[in-house]
Amino acid sequence: MTLPVYDWISHHAGVTPEAMAVIDLYSGRRQTYRDFDARVDACALYLRDGLGVGKGGRVAMLAHNSSDHFEVEFACRRIGAIFLPLNWRLAVPELEFIVGDADPRALIAGAEFMDAARAVTKTVGTPHLVQCADGEPSDYEKGLAATRGKCPIEPLIHDDTWALVYTSGTTGRPKGARITHGQAFFNAVNAAMKCELTCRSVGLVFLPLFHVGGLQLFANPNFHIGATNVVMRTFDPLDFLNVLSDPELGVSHAFGVPTNFLFASQLEAFGSADLSRIVCLGIGGAACPQSLLETYAERGIILQNGWGMTETCTLGTLLPRHRAMEKIGSAGQAVMHTSVRVVDEQGRDVPAGVNGELWIKGPTVTPGYWNRPDANATEFTDGWFHTGDAACMDEEGFVTIVDRYKDMFISGGENVYPAEIENVIYRLDGVAETAVIGVADDRWGEVGRAFVVTREGSNLTEDAIIGHCRDNLAKFKVPKSVRFMDELPHNATGKVTKHQLPRD
Repeated sequence: MTLPVYDWISHHAGVTPEAMAVIDLYSGRRQTYRDFDARVDACALYLRDGLGVGKGGRVAMLAHNSSDHFEVEFACRRIGAIFLPLNWRLAVPELEFIVGDADPRALIAGAEFMDAARAVTKTVGTPHLVQCADGEPSDYEKGLAATRGKCPIEPLIHDDTWALVYTSGTTGRPKGARITHGQAFFNAVNAAMKCELTCRSVGLVFLPLFHVGGLQLFANPNFHIGATNVVMRTFDPLDFLNVLSDPELGVSHAFGVPTNFLFASQLEAFGSADLSRIVCLGIGGAACPQSLLETYAERGIILQNGWGMTETCTLGTLLPRHRAMEKIGSAGQAVMHTSVRVVDEQGRDVPAGVNGELWIKGPTVTPGYWNRPDANATEFTDGWFHTGDAACMDEEGFVTIVDRYKDMFISGGENVYPAEIENVIYRLDGVAETAVIGVADDRWGEVGRAFVVTREGSNLTEDAIIGHCRDNLAKFKVPKSVRFMDELPHNATGKVTKHQLPRD
């Protein structure tokens, strides 16, 4: 798209300079749009003149959530550079692959990650390593303080890449999804329409900012509309409830994965948390247990279930609040600037109610992966992106995500979707968290194995769980075994990493 890109932050600094842009809870920093614009401008000059970052150059960042992330992100927009947020939970060899693939001019790293950053930059040969420290004295602060003047805004179009967000790589090497300015713009429009964002909204950012959900729901849409973002350094369920309850902060919007909301709901403080100012709590990123939706509904909060992925710059579908309980379990209908289909293995549309693969098309969908012509050739058909998600759609266009195709297993010739089994297990009192995978079986090829974390004081047994599944599922879906664990493995966003569960 040849549409020009406008600088959101400079616009709001000129129109509503005293409006609050960002509140960093860890450092205590509060920046109005005037303050934030000045910091973005200094960062842009530092990147351009101090570190030699030009248009199209990459700037990597390895740090916990901070307002610094947004300064770097919007400074990249100002000079036409590409923002590269890095997953701080990755091992050094994994980071080396990503940094080597993206080839950034500079890596900005928090103090706690400097050892890893030094190892990476030494191996890969990144020209500049810059330490940041949440506003405290550091290379980053020194670089910003040394700048003078105003940075001219680089002319860009919507097709230009703004960020590279690397996928988790659980089934192979991670791929860098290109996030363009057009994707971010249309996602901001979709989010404002569907989630009631206004300039008076206050969004809570707690997902990691190396994740597209952290950046794009609701952080960047809030900056686009001139609202406020409250930034948590890392997620803690009790801190999360306390921030939502704080009348001075007045949080109205937040987005997380099911694990975030599940852990918060299991706290004693959940029953007394003041959620009266909430306008929208969005949930997505993984299959959501129906019992969790019902738990929040009992508190008068509708978790707006949605579906999206890194490659779609978040929102692809969203469940409207006024039909949330009627369509409970659905991920909603396609947002306005998006089209979705459910297709069979030949790419043909399947009838309503029939499972197939979800495909998506529109201006929020990535134009492709960085340095991956192989994936670009196989994962798109006539502009439709193959999501890899198994789904069905009803006559009204409401999409239900059945599971990831890669999580599906085949038992006795029948397709089994673990999310369906997990939803049944979550109905049992005493279940804190569960995950189901397929494991090898001599007779059936694969059978289900359930991993269960129980609540304190629970006396659930394997027989009780399997019996409950027998009462509620077809025989071929019933897990053959149950293993109890103290906790399930999670990635930094809170999703269960099923590939780390034992299959022997």
